[in-house]
Amino acid sequence: MKKFLTRLLVIVGLVTTLSVAASIALGVVSYASARRVPEKTIVEINLERPMVEYVAEDPVAKVVFDGVPRVRDVVEALEKAAKDDRVVALVARVGAVPTGLARIQELRDAVTMFRASGKKAVAYAETLGEFGPGNGAYYLATAFDKVYLQPTGSVGLTGLIYEQPFVSGTLEKLGIEPRLDSRLEYKSAKNMFTERAFTPPHKEALEKVMESQFTQIVRGIAAARGLTEKEVRALVDRGPFLATEALEAKLVDGLLYRDEVYAAARKEAGHGAEFLYLLKYLGRVGRPHVKGDTIALIHGAGAIIRGKSKFDPLFGGAVMGPDSVAAAFRAAVKDKNVKAILFRVDSPGGSAVASDTIWRESVRAKEAGKPVIVSMGNVAGSGGYYVAMSANKIVAQPGTITGSIGVLAGKMLTSGFWEKLGVSWDELHTSPNATMWTGMRDYTPEQWERFQAFLDDFYDGFTDKVAQGRGLPKEKVLEIAKGRIWTGEDAKALGLVDELGGLSTALRLAKEAAGIPKGVEVRLKTFPREKPLIDMCLEMLVGEGPDSSEESASTAVAARSLESLEPLFRTVEQLGLNPNRGVLSMPCIAPMW
Repeated sequence: MKKFLTRLLVIVGLVTTLSVAASIALGVVSYASARRVPEKTIVEINLERPMVEYVAEDPVAKVVFDGVPRVRDVVEALEKAAKDDRVVALVARVGAVPTGLARIQELRDAVTMFRASGKKAVAYAETLGEFGPGNGAYYLATAFDKVYLQPTGSVGLTGLIYEQPFVSGTLEKLGIEPRLDSRLEYKSAKNMFTERAFTPPHKEALEKVMESQFTQIVRGIAAARGLTEKEVRALVDRGPFLATEALEAKLVDGLLYRDEVYAAARKEAGHGAEFLYLLKYLGRVGRPHVKGDTIALIHGAGAIIRGKSKFDPLFGGAVMGPDSVAAAFRAAVKDKNVKAILFRVDSPGGSAVASDTIWRESVRAKEAGKPVIVSMGNVAGSGGYYVAMSANKIVAQPGTITGSIGVLAGKMLTSGFWEKLGVSWDELHTSPNATMWTGMRDYTPEQWERFQAFLDDFYDGFTDKVAQGRGLPKEKVLEIAKGRIWTGEDAKALGLVDELGGLSTALRLAKEAAGIPKGVEVRLKTFPREKPLIDMCLEMLVGEGPDSSEESASTAVAARSLESLEPLFRTVEQLGLNPNRGVLSMPCIAPMW
């Protein structure tokens, strides 16, 4: 009996061991299969999905944007795929999606780079603007070797239109009176509240930007489709196009459904070709730029406000805070391995003092021997230009909106509004200028004089720093400033930008500035370090810094909840209560792509 039990236990142990070993082996095989890149791979991507510039180091942002591609992800994945012999082609779904022209150009550059490796890139679309504009979507599609359209689709190539609301009449009905001023006449963000239509300078600046962007689109389409710019402009005047009309006009290469496009791509690639989503491919092969001398990557995205960078729950985007960005600069400077800093800016500006804090750290980085290269996204205007202006080199896409070198401030007089609601106010004050900031009283002559002095001081300091940072005569800066916006292409001609391009161009310049030979690999390291979601949640609950031990978790949660409402308060302020915080803000532009 004892021998039997011994044998039974041995058999059970052996079976268990073999089962565990088999499970481990199967898991290893499954994992390896899941991480495998087929020997003949066609990468695919949906460019009709929105993508983001940057995901703030914020637990809410990490959850909200989980799985949402970043611009950098797509650019680096295509860079990696272009050099991978296993990747034979790219198939992309394209369609109308709200985005800026600079981002479209960043993607076009990445596709062009992929094609330069000798690999085919095919775009297909269900529609390029179904009963709506499709200019940007079609412009993006023309970066590919072939463009296919679903037989029931259309091409909304109709030209650009810029629209802007003016709420002066609304404020008048509400009894709210704007008391705003700016430096100088092109600083048009206040016009939304003070005018009923474009002023001549406002119209002049927008027309210049619109024509510059439209010309870039026409030029790109013409070069890609083998047409003259004159022919493209004539086609735009005829748009929109039904599918058959688009084919006849040579705007597309064929009318095919998705399955037909994929079947043709597989056939051209040859036997054994498999499809793999581009970002899954990136996850399997890893990012480029992971070894060698270190280049720091710092993101500055969203409206600039004092405090930390965070997620804006009202508009679903990032907010740039000097506490975070300045700390990232200091950490990069302190890191002995960092040879240069690549600062990616995508911001319409905001707080003057917050912008100045970030600017100061960029200057200190240069003084410490760490060259700073700025790469501009869709927008880098006003405060967004302020934080960039002293970099060693500034890179912008041709369609980037930048400049807006000027200041804006003031308040809304709301006493009439409260009277309409039957609400009366009374107050007490100690000093003559204590009433300067209230919306219940207008500025006194003395207060208005002080207010003008502040605007003059901000503007003079801004233009001085532009002249110093860009190596331009002050007189030249004063000519091109005045709060006026420019496209990246025009800004380069004016000396506000050094080169046209995207992240890849900026990285090349960073290597040159650091003295790293061409062709030598570098490590692109993000500052601040990206934290796991659990770490951010714990920090939110227990707080950070030397005083965190004195703060209870419940207090931290309450504070964080109130903090999340700040963007709402900021928006309400901009719409009528107190726009002081946006001293270096640029005007809102709403083009229809």
